[in-house]
Amino acid sequence: MRALFPGSFDPVTQGHEDILRRAALLFDEVVVCVMSNPNKTGRHPVTERLDRLRAAAQDLANVTVDSHTGGLLIDYCRRAGIDVVVRGVRGVADLDYEMPMARMNHELAGVETFFIAADPALAHVSSTLVTAMGQR
Repeated sequence: MRALFPGSFDPVTQGHEDILRRAALLFDEVVVCVMSNPNKTGRHPVTERLDRLRAAAQDLANVTVDSHTGGLLIDYCRRAGIDVVVRGVRGVADLDYEMPMARMNHELAGVETFFIAADPALAHVSSTLVTAMGQR
C-alpha cells in the first residue's frame, strides 16, 4: 500500500523525520511530498526542503521525495494512485485542524487519512517554532 506524507516542511523538523520513519515501517511505500500551503509564507525554497527530506529519507528504501505546489492534494493522490494520507498530530489543536480536511479528502476522492501521534519528546516542535528560534 502506498501512502502520501504531505506538508509544507518549511523547514523540515525532527518531528517530521520521526513521522516519516514511523510511516515507512507501516506502509509498502511512502511518498513524502512538499506541498504549498496558501496560509503560510514560504521561508525556504522548495528545492532546499526537498534536499532536506532526501537527506532524512536516505536510509529508508521505501520512501520517495516529491513536490506538488499546484492543485489539490487529492489531485496528486489520483495521479499517483495513492489512497492513504499520513498526518502527524501533536495534540487536539492539530486534530481539529486536520479532521475537516480528512473528511473532505474522503468525500471527494475516497482518500483515507492515517493519523500518527507525535512522539511526546517532539510534540512541542513546530516549523514555526524552529524558524523563530533560528532568527534569534
